Amino acid sequence: MRFGCLGTCPHDDVLLPDNASTEPEKWERGVDLVQLGIAASLFLASHFILSHPLRASLVRSLGAEAFLVVYSLIALVSFSWLMLCYGRVPAGVPLWDGHAPLPWAAASVLTVVALGLFLASLYRNPALAGAKLSGLETVLPYGVFRITRHPMMFAIAIWAFSHILIAPTGRGFVLMGTMILLALVGSHLQDRKKRALDGKNWRAWMKRTPFWPDVRQFGQIGALWGVALGLWVLITWAHIPLAGEPAGIWILRQSHLG
Repeated sequence: MRFGCLGTCPHDDVLLPDNASTEPEKWERGVDLVQLGIAASLFLASHFILSHPLRASLVRSLGAEAFLVVYSLIALVSFSWLMLCYGRVPAGVPLWDGHAPLPWAAASVLTVVALGLFLASLYRNPALAGAKLSGLETVLPYGVFRITRHPMMFAIAIWAFSHILIAPTGRGFVLMGTMILLALVGSHLQDRKKRALDGKNWRAWMKRTPFWPDVRQFGQIGALWGVALGLWVLITWAHIPLAGEPAGIWILRQSHLG
């Protein structure tokens, strides 16, 4: 599982058991995993602290543009260290067979769902930074916001969970668990920040929109599901020449599901 693979790649991040591992190798693997956990914690902490409790004071002292530069640099450095630590940890033995038909199918469906929510979140999303909140109290939920008021965050969480299904290794749990925490905790903190900015309008919006996705409303984004499916097919096809491994529907050519 490579972090950039939106298409759910059953071959990635899976190694066969290595019974010949020595004690020093096991110790080194454990140290690398601990470093990955530390990097993940610092990535989350820096994101949450800069996005919420320190944001207002830093914007006042640095200015909006300078704050954005500082925030982006810290995010880039912390994320780069996280990915560097992730790459150093051996994949290890998966807890279950992510190649099996059930986890492959579930992960593929969830990835399409994540793509659909993400695409829909890009249009008139009041949860995005800088979005206009005035008048929101009179707006009835529409489209994806009848599913959840945080479609982008849940797209990230669902995408990460799909990769845990397909590659249930130690490093996969840490990295994708980090993304899930980032999305879910970030959604709650986003609600808090929006209430502080404009409590009247955001509280009204919260009353009309669900936090957790309502699967009964999935039809609200209509034809966008077709776009998401097509994008998933394209991404998984591109994974073959880019990563040298089939993914998504293209794995059907392999004997795993044949």
